[in-house]
Amino acid sequence: SYVPPAPAMPAMPAARKVTTTTVTAPTTNAAAQTAPKAAASADVASNGQLPAPEPLSGANFRWPVKGRILSGFGTKSDGGHNDGIDISVPQGTPVKAAENGVVAYAGNELKGYGNLVLVRHANNWVSAYANNDQVLVKRGDKVARGQVIAKAGTSGSVSQPQVHFELRKGSRPVDPTKYMSSMSAQAN
Repeated sequence: SYVPPAPAMPAMPAARKVTTTTVTAPTTNAAAQTAPKAAASADVASNGQLPAPEPLSGANFRWPVKGRILSGFGTKSDGGHNDGIDISVPQGTPVKAAENGVVAYAGNELKGYGNLVLVRHANNWVSAYANNDQVLVKRGDKVARGQVIAKAGTSGSVSQPQVHFELRKGSRPVDPTKYMSSMSAQAN
């Protein structure tokens, strides 16, 4: 099925101010939709005001969900580019942190990404989890590898439930499958 190309995410290390929407552990879709919008300023780029991430727990990142890859990393036949991978999962599937880290962004202001979580990891890594139905963490939260941080959905510019997952080394998007615990989304 056709997945429109995702817009380019802002470079993580560049100083960029983004207004965030903070959603704290909603229990229903209605709660997520009616959560008050915080007018907090989020400097996604720096570690300022964010706790330092814990060291990486292993040599590889874990898969955020188990599912079928809808779209891989790289150039598409239509000329677009996918800065990550898109994994098909049922609506509401728990989305898990790929590694220990600190939530650098949790909101929905980046067009096309829907409800997005960015996690800063040690060694200048950042992971992104987009198209979520619910976000269960907020900026500044420390997360552990495998911790549920969101519930998958169809927010953003997608037509079926999925997780758009990106790994960035500094500001450069990399093919996540080359840094994952296995080449299969079926693996932990």
